[in-house]
Amino acid sequence: MFKNSISFDVSERKILLRIIDICIVLGVLYGLGSYFNFDYFTITNENWSSVIVLILYISVFGTVFEIYDLQKSSVFQSTLPNVFMTAMVVVGFYLMTPFFTPFLPEKRIQILFFFLGVLGGILFWRAVYITFISTPRFYKHALLVGEPQHIDEIVDSLKAVDPNYNIVGFINCEPGNALKPKSVKSYLATDLGHVISEQHVSEILVATYDSELITTELYQELMRLLEQGFPIKEYTQAFEEMTSRVPVHYLGKDFYKYFPFNRNNKNKLYLLQRWLVDVTFALSCCVVCLLFLPFVLLGNLIGNRGPLFYKQERVGLHGKLFSIIKFRTMVVDAEKNGAVWASKNDARITAFGKFLRLTRIDEIPQCLNVLKGEMSLIGPRPERPKFVKELAEVIPFYEARHMVKPGITGWAQVKVRYGDSVADSLMKLQYDLFYIKRRSFFLDLNILVKTVTAVVFFRGQ
Repeated sequence: MFKNSISFDVSERKILLRIIDICIVLGVLYGLGSYFNFDYFTITNENWSSVIVLILYISVFGTVFEIYDLQKSSVFQSTLPNVFMTAMVVVGFYLMTPFFTPFLPEKRIQILFFFLGVLGGILFWRAVYITFISTPRFYKHALLVGEPQHIDEIVDSLKAVDPNYNIVGFINCEPGNALKPKSVKSYLATDLGHVISEQHVSEILVATYDSELITTELYQELMRLLEQGFPIKEYTQAFEEMTSRVPVHYLGKDFYKYFPFNRNNKNKLYLLQRWLVDVTFALSCCVVCLLFLPFVLLGNLIGNRGPLFYKQERVGLHGKLFSIIKFRTMVVDAEKNGAVWASKNDARITAFGKFLRLTRIDEIPQCLNVLKGEMSLIGPRPERPKFVKELAEVIPFYEARHMVKPGITGWAQVKVRYGDSVADSLMKLQYDLFYIKRRSFFLDLNILVKTVTAVVFFRGQ
């Protein structure tokens, strides 16, 4: 019999961080009001709306400044500046919205108490989380069952998304295969029970291309564990839940089991909501574009010296071609010798163009594409026909990303910082297909918040 150990999934850790953040901050502020001369923020039946606003600000700006990123939350030096920025912005917005929050206090020391209460509460919980929760005691120990040629890639992918997810080894379904993974220890099928007991395994991931590789004896042992309530998951499903991307490179022909995609692709209410958001955004963006135009025109005249706008053919919905509109960021005739991949620190990008890309100002004219119905605010980024043809020949299901309208921002854009190779395009495709499969109002909202994060931290191209 197996013994369950205390561990947390990725989603459970993120929820835990959020809930305790709110509880401790409210507790600290309540304590300041009870034992010190602090009355700016009080928790009573009369000001419940102010409490909700503070909770909302902590949740939203905490997401923007990535204090719920599991990698950063596990290291105090990484999370400290983000928590400090979160506390500053939360307090700043709270003070600047007196319609929903209390008016500014007469004694400015109250503001300092408020800031220290928010900052101290979150930092205290992070110190507790790093010291106790984010330790091997609460690691989730998993065992893989599969072929050796993909084990290292699987281990690296899962470890990257959750530092507390520990792959203790794998059961080799091809004992005759001479390939030896570097990241984990290999075991035989007969070692299954022993490994679970000795390594305190919490769950098993079955990752095999060919189900026939699982012998009758191993299958029966897995069924026996399943009957006892032991968690056994198919790798692709666990991968998608943890990484928020679809592992198309691993699915092979089984990819079609993911069809049909999310019913929201046909949900008229959801599609109407998207259309209203697209039109509202595009019209607002046109106004912003007019405000930025004199500044961009002057910068282009001095730094770019050429046409202000740049048009380029892209592949849109159902493979239909359209011309995307952007502020020009490269030198004139940047592709006089043919289309080439843009790369990080591309020499063709002008100094002013680099600024436009970092701040995403160059993307503003795409509001015209949105108004014309060629693009949406959120969706896979449209690619050039030449690159689509090349990528479709080497990446399975690449053209499936054309099932929905391309977007100005998207799940792949907020999850992958830059891409200039086939490997990067494969990674982006995995995120794009996850979005197409699961797109919803809340996922769209998450993308918008993370887009703000990308702009704040200058993660443009």
